[in-house]
Amino acid sequence: MAEPLTSHRPILAVILKLSAIFLFTAMAAVIKAVSDEVPPGQAVFFRSFFAIPVIVAWLSLRGELRYGLVARRPMGHVWRGVLGTGAMGLTFAGLGMLPLPEVTAIGYATPIFTVILAAMMLGERIRLVRISAVVLGLIGVMVMLWPRLGSDQGLGDTATLGAVLVLLATMARGLVQIHIRQLVQTEHTAAIVFWFSMTASGLSLLTLPFGWVVPTGETAALLVMAGLVGGVAQILITSAFRFAPASMLAPLDYASMLFAIFIGYTWFGELPAAVMLAGAVLVIAGNALVIWRERQLGLERARSRPVTDPRG
Repeated sequence: MAEPLTSHRPILAVILKLSAIFLFTAMAAVIKAVSDEVPPGQAVFFRSFFAIPVIVAWLSLRGELRYGLVARRPMGHVWRGVLGTGAMGLTFAGLGMLPLPEVTAIGYATPIFTVILAAMMLGERIRLVRISAVVLGLIGVMVMLWPRLGSDQGLGDTATLGAVLVLLATMARGLVQIHIRQLVQTEHTAAIVFWFSMTASGLSLLTLPFGWVVPTGETAALLVMAGLVGGVAQILITSAFRFAPASMLAPLDYASMLFAIFIGYTWFGELPAAVMLAGAVLVIAGNALVIWRERQLGLERARSRPVTDPRG
């Protein structure tokens, strides 16, 4: 079940969310740095398995480990693991083929696909504002992908294939968001976090026959660090929502572009193309409409709740 705010501390929430976003971006950069040596499935294993000790320690300190071990809907966690692991693997594969800022920008389309999938799978009504947001976001996605999809070499071009893989990952994350909406109705947040790391670790082992390697000491250290950093980032982002509502924190996600541009340039010498940035702006504008609409609906629901007479 969803956890309520423990207290309203917006400054702390912003610091936690921005720290988590920076760590997630740094983790992606680490995965990109080892992508020439390590296949995506192996990277998924390290990212998931070495996050488990961090998550278990955190749940233990909070006294929530017992909740993390309880899975009321085991198959729900399995399907969340399948979708999430697939999205992670596709993203890691794309990181080896595209600049870090471009992977980050394409990932911004996740809320757009979530709106579309929610309408298709959950029967949620999409009114004019959300339709406008979806159209704007999809135009932005096409602007970002056009230079890649317009390549004469088609999927034989590495960058084009990378763009397709990241786009598929973004769609898969949209499915994950829909699935989590259903899971939180019965499952504790701790259980969702814990069992995803467990199932992702197990599922990634299925890629063993497809070319796992014995990494060098430096590469192994980077992979372990990716898992530990990912675990800490997951804790920080979960903690942020204890101190501020999601509608307030959602726009902070776009700070990842600043972090991606900075890390991409300093580590890999990458600079984002103007077309990619233009498309990202359109996608962000579409997402901003979704966030604004969700906030308005939340305010309307709050106003429509009946006031209970304290005298009973």
